[in-house]
Amino acid sequence: MTVKENLRPGGRSARVQASVHKAVRELMAEMSRAEVTIPLIAGKAGVTPSTIYRRWGDLQELLADVAVDRLRPDMQPIDAGSGKADLQAWAEQYAEEMSSGPGREMIRDVLAAQASANACKCAEFTRQQVGLIAERAKARGEAFPDVERVMDQVVAPIMYRILFSDVPDAARVRDLVSRVMGAAL
Repeated sequence: MTVKENLRPGGRSARVQASVHKAVRELMAEMSRAEVTIPLIAGKAGVTPSTIYRRWGDLQELLADVAVDRLRPDMQPIDAGSGKADLQAWAEQYAEEMSSGPGREMIRDVLAAQASANACKCAEFTRQQVGLIAERAKARGEAFPDVERVMDQVVAPIMYRILFSDVPDAARVRDLVSRVMGAAL
């Protein structure tokens, strides 16, 4: 089952979502993931379990929705003075945040969901961040690679290492950025 978008911006639907998301975050801080259930979440959120099942379908979809909400960037990428410096600062921060314990848990939650809509949302958040860096670089008159090239040559290797290997260190991230920026010239 796919996560349903808010039917209205605000109103009861938004209040229910906010309450359920808050309950999930609080319960995950209090107990292990294996102990968290939809009835516990519903009780803490002040809604019925059927409300959660109707909106999210199952626990994994709900956890993925909460993870996506937490993975949404809350600020624009740092302006470090050049496209390469901006991308390098962003990529190092991205690698650090995504490879942290909470970052890995959120990635696992998003990927464990049956529907791919949440994973697509995460990819779009990343594209938007890289797009902002690209726009700034182009406004400065700098050459900057296509956003999809950055996704393929910087973001994908970082994510692959986070999922299947060791945490990519800063030197590895700098090398990825240098390669993609060199190709943009």
